[in-house]
Amino acid sequence: MVARSVLSVLLVSLSVAASPLKLAKREPIPDFVLANAPISHLWSEESWWPSDIAVHLTHVVPEVDFDDVASSVTFTTISTLASDVFLTSKDDVLTQPAWMTSAVNEPDSNGHSGAPATIICVEKEGGILDAFFFYFYSFNSGGKVLDIEFGDHIGDWEHSMVRFVNSEPSVVYLSAHSGGSAFTFDTMQTTNGRPTTYIAGGTHANYATPGNHYHDLPPPLLFDMTDAGLLWDPMLNFRGFWFDNSTGTFSIAGGADIGGTEEGSEGVGWLNFEGMWGDEQYPILEHGQYCVELGSLSECRFSSGPTGEYELIAFG
Repeated sequence: MVARSVLSVLLVSLSVAASPLKLAKREPIPDFVLANAPISHLWSEESWWPSDIAVHLTHVVPEVDFDDVASSVTFTTISTLASDVFLTSKDDVLTQPAWMTSAVNEPDSNGHSGAPATIICVEKEGGILDAFFFYFYSFNSGGKVLDIEFGDHIGDWEHSMVRFVNSEPSVVYLSAHSGGSAFTFDTMQTTNGRPTTYIAGGTHANYATPGNHYHDLPPPLLFDMTDAGLLWDPMLNFRGFWFDNSTGTFSIAGGADIGGTEEGSEGVGWLNFEGMWGDEQYPILEHGQYCVELGSLSECRFSSGPTGEYELIAFG
């Protein structure tokens, strides 16, 4: 998961931990949202592909301070877990089991991946609808500085957002290091009229152009790499939801392919989980952990897994 800063002109953080479950089904995701949803190029040398959260949950156990608080986690139980819970891998991260690399979800020639994306639509005043497109990966490879690996972690949420005004696309936001970037819709590269994004290898940060993208440290110490690798069309497989700002509740909007089939039984409670979707940062030497002082910063090979990003859905 990449570091983020608040977009001061757009973003109002929202916590939905106390929201009640709302399993009612609203109307489907609007056609104008699907027609203008981002389509992405994954890096041509990617090793950690998109993941299905349903699979991810079968390979983790809830822990606090490295002790189990339950023997397993499911879509039914995850919403009962506290915000200090880490969904901790049952496997040694150094073995890189198949569920972490998720090579089975490499997109095919049509852009279809077996890993569902998550769409959450939020209606606002003034004819505004914000459509959030969330992407999950079971492992994040943080990158190298002076040939030393830093910032790896289990679990990785990324997202893009398209703002619609009176059903017309207006603004695109892309999550990335250093706070991400926002663009007017008409400045984006497009594929069949849809905004085209480029997903960085390993870190899965989202960018509007291919190439090297320097961040956080002075160039050329640390950068994300993107190119026109395999095309991924998340609209071929997704879970869809609505979020109601007035009540702080989610409802099911229906999806496509595996995502649409799964979501009915999964419900919406998992969207309220405020804990971490991966391991707690390991102590030194555990799983090969090391930390290095970089100026005023202390950076480690493995960092803690991320929270979900659903609190970001209340754009102003």
